[in-house]
Amino acid sequence: MSFGTPLGVLDLVPIPSGATAPDALRNSLDLARRAERLGYTRYWFAEHHLNPGVAGSSPAVLLALTAAATSTIRLGSGAVQLGHRTALSTVEEFGLVDALHPGRLDLGLGRSGGRPPAEPAAPPATATPVVDGRAPNGLLIPPRFSFASLLGSPRLALQRRLLHLPGAEPQEYAEQLDDLLALLAGTYRSPEGVEAHAVPGEGADLQVWILGSSGGPSAREAGARGLRFAANYHVSPATVLEAVEGYRASFRPSDVLDKPYVSVSADVVVAEDDATARHLAAGYGLWVRSIRTAEGAIAYPAPEEARAQPWSDQDRALVRDRVDTRFVGSPARVADRLEQLQDATGADELLITTITHDHAARVRSYELLAREWQRRSG
Repeated sequence: MSFGTPLGVLDLVPIPSGATAPDALRNSLDLARRAERLGYTRYWFAEHHLNPGVAGSSPAVLLALTAAATSTIRLGSGAVQLGHRTALSTVEEFGLVDALHPGRLDLGLGRSGGRPPAEPAAPPATATPVVDGRAPNGLLIPPRFSFASLLGSPRLALQRRLLHLPGAEPQEYAEQLDDLLALLAGTYRSPEGVEAHAVPGEGADLQVWILGSSGGPSAREAGARGLRFAANYHVSPATVLEAVEGYRASFRPSDVLDKPYVSVSADVVVAEDDATARHLAAGYGLWVRSIRTAEGAIAYPAPEEARAQPWSDQDRALVRDRVDTRFVGSPARVADRLEQLQDATGADELLITTITHDHAARVRSYELLAREWQRRSG
């Protein structure tokens, strides 16, 4: 969208209950075509593994399929999990797609799957005061969610074992970024001085983004290299302010950017009225619960299925930060919340992720939001 703050799409390729992975893939291709017609700036695919309800396991493959089905919208990864890849494999994969669809790809990079920290880092203080769980403009900043209980999950251990070659250790993140950027630029040299050239890949016209949930290594590396940065309010709302502040504090001008550039994600459901939107959003808490209990994302439940599930106070506490920070309602209500998020974070772009059980309702949500956003921008 050329008006106001640009909006993009983040797609997890969710599988609705009663549907199949091929159904989910067809839905995503349809949504990408519609998002292009509606004027969304970019369409990103997330990467997830061993989740029964998510079909987005390979962003590069999804980008190739979507590039062939669209013509102008930018396409990207949100994000490639570098922890179980090499710099070369990443550059070659995206280089292959860029070779046939030049100038349309965003290479979004994340640390997931890499070396866990030796000990949890203390959360950095934010310059923006948060009082009673609210930023100065009223944006909800909930308490931090602790992922400590998930780290010992057998399912996550199995995922790590299946994604890594036996005995392999992930490369140190900053070194891996150095290698990846050098391969793209055609300047790679081994410690022994041997050149390596990724073809296709070298010289590819990619926008490189770093994704991060906190003000830690990802935000610092993005800033220090003068790259674009994407923070997520939809997954880690408690740390979105520290993430964007950490990035901006570390930023150094580069050949890519002369000033910081930030995208912030939000989870959204829009319908003609608030009551309908709340009905469509009913499955979200159950879906998040499946993720946070290390079960793996379940097939996305229909509203009636979700309401039939028993809930305890412990369940509600487990998902409260995600449910409370999802923007659900009429076009005007959701647009108000998005403007509030943009104001609090200073985002240059907003990335919208919407999941509903019914594909038509999901498409309709993006349509209603696009119209309202355009109306407000004159």
